[in-house]
Amino acid sequence: MSLLKSLATNSSSFTPRESTIAAVMQSSSSASASYRVLSQRTCSRLGKTTFVSLFHFRGSSSINFFAFFDTKYYSTDSGNELFSSKRRSRGPVMAAIKAAQGGQQEEGRYKHTVDLPKTTFGMRANSSVREPEIQKLWEEKQVFKRVSDKNDGRSFVLHDGPPYANGDLHIGHALNKILKDIINRYKAFLQSLDQEARKDLTSLKLRAKAAKFAKATVKSQMAAFQRYGVWADWSNPYLTLDPEYEAAQIEVFGQMTLRGYIYRGKKPVHWSPSSRTALAEAELEYPEGHVSRSIYAIFKMVNASHTSSGLLDEFFPDVCLAIWTTTPWTIPANAAVAVNAKLQYAVVEVQASVDDSSGDNKKRRLGSVLKEPKKPFLIVASDLVPTLEAKWGVKLVVRKTLTGSDLENCRYVHPIDNRECPVVIGGEYITTESGTGLVHTAPGHGQEDYVTGLKYGLPLLSPVDDDGNFTEEAGQFSGLHVLGDGNIAVAKCLDEQMSLIMEESYNHKYPYDWRTKKPTIFRATEQWFASVEGFRDDAMGAIGRVKWFPPQAENRISAMTSSRSDWCISRQRTWGVPIPVFYHVETKEPLMNEETISHIKCKIPFRTFTDFSYLVVFILYTIFYMAW
Repeated sequence: MSLLKSLATNSSSFTPRESTIAAVMQSSSSASASYRVLSQRTCSRLGKTTFVSLFHFRGSSSINFFAFFDTKYYSTDSGNELFSSKRRSRGPVMAAIKAAQGGQQEEGRYKHTVDLPKTTFGMRANSSVREPEIQKLWEEKQVFKRVSDKNDGRSFVLHDGPPYANGDLHIGHALNKILKDIINRYKAFLQSLDQEARKDLTSLKLRAKAAKFAKATVKSQMAAFQRYGVWADWSNPYLTLDPEYEAAQIEVFGQMTLRGYIYRGKKPVHWSPSSRTALAEAELEYPEGHVSRSIYAIFKMVNASHTSSGLLDEFFPDVCLAIWTTTPWTIPANAAVAVNAKLQYAVVEVQASVDDSSGDNKKRRLGSVLKEPKKPFLIVASDLVPTLEAKWGVKLVVRKTLTGSDLENCRYVHPIDNRECPVVIGGEYITTESGTGLVHTAPGHGQEDYVTGLKYGLPLLSPVDDDGNFTEEAGQFSGLHVLGDGNIAVAKCLDEQMSLIMEESYNHKYPYDWRTKKPTIFRATEQWFASVEGFRDDAMGAIGRVKWFPPQAENRISAMTSSRSDWCISRQRTWGVPIPVFYHVETKEPLMNEETISHIKCKIPFRTFTDFSYLVVFILYTIFYMAW
């Protein structure tokens, strides 16, 4: 200690105005005594550089002495660390000084500045205690048995094998079993809902519950916006579920109807089997990772058109059209094969097929037709010949070339039901970016197919019901779900008919229902549509009169409006603003005119959320129409 004092008082670097403060701390452990000496040289002038030295030694014969001159930072030595920031070192230094002076650090000094929610929840989950209590409650109340007793009789089977009996459970077992238990509980809950409660929940009661929930949500959202500090006329909001608002919608709808903008027709629309309703484009999602089972199939030609000038005569009867599709389930509804009039097509001879046994059969499988000794001639786009050779694992020898227009009106036999179908000219959607350059066309299951079908008067086939199952019109596939067993059955049937070249997995964007998160389909149904063509020019003019921020936004809305097709406005739901139309009970003929629309518009503002008076209006008009 005398050494330290002499350094502080006798050094020639110190002046009489300077003093030294030293704090010596000794640990309580005598075995490894640790001392830290902190000295601070104080100065009378602000900004003068300070001197801090640290003496650090443990119970040993050697003493380490570190002195830092001309530095503006307090420094401490902890092990091998010699330098630290002013902010970091100030805490230990001040604590040491305060401890040397016998003071105690104030506790909870900043506690009041931390704004945390006040709840009755414990600070910890305390799972080791709470979980056994919950499980005991389940056992005492016989929760599992009571839920099972209410099961409606349907079966749900989740295949699950027991773990190996070779040791205690680990985190892998927990992940496996808990995830499966979540699925089982969800299914058990759905199937154990009280059947009387289900039956009692009519459309009217459902709408009343929905309105009550919506109003409560609006109230909480409004309070949250006000808490954000947002300015608005909160005492006078407009709500789309208010009868006055719905009446105004009906009035606008009536004006559109009288001007001919509203019509009823059977067209392919996005259909959600899981929700059993049509969907608009805005109600779709395109998640990553969707995999379809795509196929390359062939349709055997039976005669050429007069425009082909005998170009194909030498290849009959062994010439086929090759198509590619990611929706094999639409093949039963096939009505034509479309080609691009401007593309070059080739008649190719298939040679030297490869063995399929070495490939990944789960992702790729060659059809039986490529394994036959005698293979048919195929018609594909000339630009795609090298690509198809590599994909199919065969040698394709070009025997003749022709244009798409040469193929128009050629005929082929449908591979499943032996119908004769034509080759037609499609639009610019037929390219050589993928597939074969020939497009399987089913007007009942695609917008572009539908447009092409209107041009050629093709039949609108759509043998699929609201649940996504094949109808009796699909013959042998009746009852199968199109996105499941139906897809598999169609591919198998084509292979048996020597019409399948290859089947493979295809990863791409596919539309999903935004509510159920399940895949949708394109399906032709009777729906109500708004003809955008009738007011497109007015809409484009209105867009031009608006000032857009940023200006580039105008390009997006203009492009969307200029290319917008007719809009499907009907939904198969029990909520929302209804279309003011009545149907004859027997003939299903619709009734909607100026008188009926005006009458409904006048009645809506007086209805209640029980929809009782609204229902009476519909019944009276239905009776009136039947008598009329």
